[in-house]
Amino acid sequence: MDLPAWIPITVAAALFQAWRTALQANLRHDLSASGAAFVRYLYALPLDLLLLGMAWWFFQPSAWGLSPELILLCLAGGISQIFGTFFLISAFGHRNFVVGTAYAKTEAVQLILISVLIFGISLPPLAIVGAVGAMVGVLWLSIPVERLTLGSWLRASGQPAALFGLGAGLSFALTALFLREASLTLDAQLPVLFKALLILLITNSLQTVVQGGYMARFERPQLRQCLIVWRRAAPVGALSALGSAAWFTGFALTQVALVRGLGQIEVVFTLLFGHFFLREHFQRREVFGLILVAAGVLVIALASLA
Repeated sequence: MDLPAWIPITVAAALFQAWRTALQANLRHDLSASGAAFVRYLYALPLDLLLLGMAWWFFQPSAWGLSPELILLCLAGGISQIFGTFFLISAFGHRNFVVGTAYAKTEAVQLILISVLIFGISLPPLAIVGAVGAMVGVLWLSIPVERLTLGSWLRASGQPAALFGLGAGLSFALTALFLREASLTLDAQLPVLFKALLILLITNSLQTVVQGGYMARFERPQLRQCLIVWRRAAPVGALSALGSAAWFTGFALTQVALVRGLGQIEVVFTLLFGHFFLREHFQRREVFGLILVAAGVLVIALASLA
């Protein structure tokens, strides 16, 4: 039985994202939240351009199928991602990192709801079960044991951090859907990898202009600081480019709900980074959460093989 290409590509995307986030967190000592987010766009651009150039040299496409619709969809996806980051940081600003992160991780389930109820997309029932199971595992890992009761969950759901977290999840879900639609506007004969890299370059360029313009107007000292710390910021941009290229390739190959559902394996990589590189010890409840996430993503993978 052949393994669909989107599965290893999505796993690679999740690994790159977890790695990038670990490096990006270290930049918060020198940059504001906006600056730490901006460097991922700015320093990804050179690699985006290089990757697209290599793909163009290898595939030699005769027609690209660029259109105003493509640009607008990339702009919408890029702005949605910027807003998602803003909402997530706003959730942290209410001094409830745990709740904000947990609710942002509902992105996969929000994607399923939007895909099925609004766009009428048919998804394998087993994949939906796997995505929900993986999300339960993520929430288990994100929320302290003492809060794992119905009453505490309902109280947490009314907090500003939870509402911002839900907004972040929705924004990231819309980002994936917009960029999936953008890939469908391109010439059907274009190789999937070339499509992904082209959309990546366009989206990342627009994000750099939009957020760079905002920082030039309102956070000019931080904009200069982003250039000063380029040695530490460049790896963040490189990992962002590689991760985004993998995500966009996955979006072009299958439904985004499946990609984001499987992509929840990122939380496993995050904990592994903490354990092996930061020497943090697993707690018993974390092992259970890891098993739930791993089982969920395995079910999604099996559903795509059926």
